[in-house]
Amino acid sequence: MAASVNILEVTDENFAAEVEKSDGLAMVDFWATWCGPCRIVAPVVEQLADEYQDKGLKVAKLDVDSSPSVSARFGIRSIPSILFFKDGKVVDKVIGAVPKQHLEEKIQQHLG
Repeated sequence: MAASVNILEVTDENFAAEVEKSDGLAMVDFWATWCGPCRIVAPVVEQLADEYQDKGLKVAKLDVDSSPSVSARFGIRSIPSILFFKDGKVVDKVIGAVPKQHLEEKIQQHLG
């Protein structure tokens, strides 16, 4: 699914271990295969995963259709939704297909 080796596929089963129990900053892309805007933002997410892998950013993708529990728990009603977690807690959210610069600003804000 994800073209980048730096992107982790998360599910209802492994979300807590991979995101909520991890230290540092994690960016999670909530998406679905049928979502057009999700396909627009996917290459941007992949670029950011590659560019920030050595700076401490963990990037994950969660398919909302195959993992409805996590999606419901975080109130995901529109996709793409990108949530930023710092030390397991939600610290920011971006909804919709946004320019790379917008996501990059959020990453820099929370990595600092």
